[in-house]
Amino acid sequence: MMIPAIDLINGEVVRLYQGDYNQKTNYQYTVQERQQAYAQSGAKVMHFVDLDGAKDSTKRQLSTLKTVVNHESMITQVGGGIRCEDDVKQLLDLGATRVVIGSLAIKQPELVLEWLKTYGGEKIVLALDIKIDAQGNKTLPTHGWIQDSGVNLEDLLDAYIKAGIKHILCTDISKDGTLSGSNVGLYIELCKKYPTIQWQASGGIGNLDDVKALIPTGVSGVILGRSLLEGKFTLEEAIACWPEE
Repeated sequence: MMIPAIDLINGEVVRLYQGDYNQKTNYQYTVQERQQAYAQSGAKVMHFVDLDGAKDSTKRQLSTLKTVVNHESMITQVGGGIRCEDDVKQLLDLGATRVVIGSLAIKQPELVLEWLKTYGGEKIVLALDIKIDAQGNKTLPTHGWIQDSGVNLEDLLDAYIKAGIKHILCTDISKDGTLSGSNVGLYIELCKKYPTIQWQASGGIGNLDDVKALIPTGVSGVILGRSLLEGKFTLEEAIACWPEE
């Protein structure tokens, strides 16, 4: 499944290079226009990141998000600075199908595990940004990849799987925004080791061959951000090369 992604700052469609707010590209169309275009192209799931909310949860772009999250033909998942249960409830009440939780899932897993019990595995997506060292260790940096959490991926997953997590968006941070291809080996390994998870691959997709390379991995979804925004290929083309559900 192809999952178009839109990042938002001040209600505008943007992209950051490897999470750096100082390396920002603005695009000259509205989030509503892009969503409608993606819907007409066949997207069934949309991924939104509120970058203002990620910096400061009091500045969440609720008025903009309200216009896109409750869509008649799409599942919508929204992330960006989820810090407390009120943030989760706020986005679900707004109409989001799923809430995406990143740093907090690493820093305070006991809290997020409780939310999983309360809202169920279909309502929460873990967003895990992975840094792979020379020895192959998969660590999970937080706060826009600035801080080293000291937590390994495998150590974190066991408790979440027991609690019923179903959706995990996984990004190799060395690939994000680069259009240089995704980490196929990583997704093969994760899908084989954790088959109950519906993995969403994210980062590095630059052409249709990069999309096709993920087919044998077993991932359930592919996040498409910069590649679609910059016209590297169309969403219709990406959907056409992916096996039918």
